[in-house]
Amino acid sequence: MSLREQSRTEGSMQIPPQRAAETAPVHGAVMTTTAGMLVATLRIATGLVFLWAFLDKTFGWGYATAADKAWVNGGSPTEGFLSRVEVGPFAETLRSWAGAGWADWLFMLGLGGIAVALLLGVCLRLAAVAGTVMMLLMWAAEWPLDRVTEAGEPTMSTNPLIEYHIIYALVLIVLAAVYAGNTWGLGRRWADLGFVRRNHWLR
Repeated sequence: MSLREQSRTEGSMQIPPQRAAETAPVHGAVMTTTAGMLVATLRIATGLVFLWAFLDKTFGWGYATAADKAWVNGGSPTEGFLSRVEVGPFAETLRSWAGAGWADWLFMLGLGGIAVALLLGVCLRLAAVAGTVMMLLMWAAEWPLDRVTEAGEPTMSTNPLIEYHIIYALVLIVLAAVYAGNTWGLGRRWADLGFVRRNHWLR
């Protein structure tokens, strides 16, 4: 068979993405181009959320972090949040971490690392694991299961189980599971690197 005939044959075997999805042997086995772009948009948007949190806490842009409390000005990225933990069985432990150097560095490295991974579309599995651990710790700090604080004040919890930290964790897991970095990202190039091929957890 000539190359031209082979090209015509391969071209005639192509079917529209919708048809491919409808005829896939397993539901969800095919991701359409539109789905890939939507997932990439979600990845980039989530990455910007983490990047903004990192930059605001680092430089104190006056939103969640005042300039005088910026990390570069000697402020602690964890003190404000952890020092006000008043609910849950881990409240005392979490308050003891507030302002600790190791906690500040781990938190900021996590924020920055997850942001870079999501924006570039690389190392999404590791980002999902790190981000899920971070979100679960923050969920434990807010402990939405409780209705009142240690002082007897209402916690104003809107949902005892599924709140925004859980949603963020699920988003990170889904992005890694569907290889969201392959569209509008460096996911494919990253996966082709020798050390990544040898260590699939780095994908």
